[in-house]
Amino acid sequence: MIELLGVDGTVRGTSPMTSKQVVDALRLMLLSRAVDDRLIKLQRMGRVGVYGPVHGQEAAVIGSAMALDPHRDWIVPASREHPAMLRHGLPLMNMFATYMGNFDAAAIPDGVRLLPRQQAIGAQLPHAAGLAWALKLRRAGGVVAVYFGEGASSEGDFHEASNLAGVMRVPLVMLLINNHYAISTPVHRQTAATELAARADGYGFPGFVVDGNDLFAVYATTLDAVNRALSGGGPTLIECRTYRIGFHNTSDNPKEYRDPAEVDEAEQRDPIERVRRFATREGIWSAAIESAALDEIRSQIETAQRQVEELPRPGAAAIFEHVYEQLSPRLEQQKAEALDDARPS
Repeated sequence: MIELLGVDGTVRGTSPMTSKQVVDALRLMLLSRAVDDRLIKLQRMGRVGVYGPVHGQEAAVIGSAMALDPHRDWIVPASREHPAMLRHGLPLMNMFATYMGNFDAAAIPDGVRLLPRQQAIGAQLPHAAGLAWALKLRRAGGVVAVYFGEGASSEGDFHEASNLAGVMRVPLVMLLINNHYAISTPVHRQTAATELAARADGYGFPGFVVDGNDLFAVYATTLDAVNRALSGGGPTLIECRTYRIGFHNTSDNPKEYRDPAEVDEAEQRDPIERVRRFATREGIWSAAIESAALDEIRSQIETAQRQVEELPRPGAAAIFEHVYEQLSPRLEQQKAEALDDARPS
C-alpha cells in the first residue's frame, strides 16, 4: 500500500507533484464536484436522462489522469471518468451535450485522444487492449489508460483483455477503481479475492494496490506504470481503493443497501479535503483562492449548459444517425416516417 498523503493532509514522504500540479488537480476536483451538483439537479428537473456522480472518487480519477500526457497517451473511460476526460482535452460543453442528449455536439473533437464513455460494464477493456496493441505495432509511442470498476473485473472482458495485454506486452495501464460497490452489490459478495490487483499475476504483469483517496499515491503509482509501459515493460494493473460516497447513478437509492454510518465514515476521508489541507499548509491555496476558483467554475458550467441549450434539438430522426454507414431500406423508411411525423401539420 502506497500512502503519501494522510487523512489529515500530512505528507508522508516527498510530494511527487509540483505545486502547480497540486493546484491544477485541486481545481479539477472542485470542478468535478460542481459538475456532479449541476447535472444531478438537471436530472431531477427532467433535463438529463441519467447521471453517475464521481463524488468520493476524485483522487483516483484525477490523480491517474495527471500522470498522462494528453498529446501522447489515450484514455479509455468507463462511465465515471469525465474529470479525466476534461483534463485530457474534452470541452466542458461537449460533456454537457452528452448528458443533455445532443450527441452531435457531444462528439470528441479531432486530435483529442479519448474513446467515448462506456456504459456496458467491462466492454471497453478489449477495446483498450487492442488500442494499446495498435500503438505498439505502429511504434507510435504513448500508452493507453483504461478505467473500470471492481464489478467489471469479474466480467469475461477483463480476463480476455488482460490475457491479450500480457501476452503481447502492450503499453496499457489498467486503472481498477474499487469503490466497494458494483451498483448495490458489495465487493465481498462479488468475489472471494481480498486483493483484486493480485489478478495481474495470472497474466504475467504487475499489479499494485493504492489508496485511491490519496491524490499523490495514485499519481505516483500511475506515473511509474506509464514509464514502465513506455520503456517496453508491458501492462500494469492498479487497484485504487476508494469509496463511492454518492449513489451509483440517479436511478439508484443507496439507502436501501448501505449503512449510513459507513458513508459518514467514508466522508471523513474525502479526497478533496485532504488535498485542500495540504495545499493550504504549503501556502499554495487559501479560502480566497478557492472562492475565486469556484466563481470561475460556476461561470464555466453556466456557459457550457447555455451553449448546449442554445443548440437546435436533435429531433426524432437523430436516432438513425451514427449507427450504420448506410441505412437498410427498412431503416430508411422508418427515418422518413419519423421526419414526416416531426413536420408541423
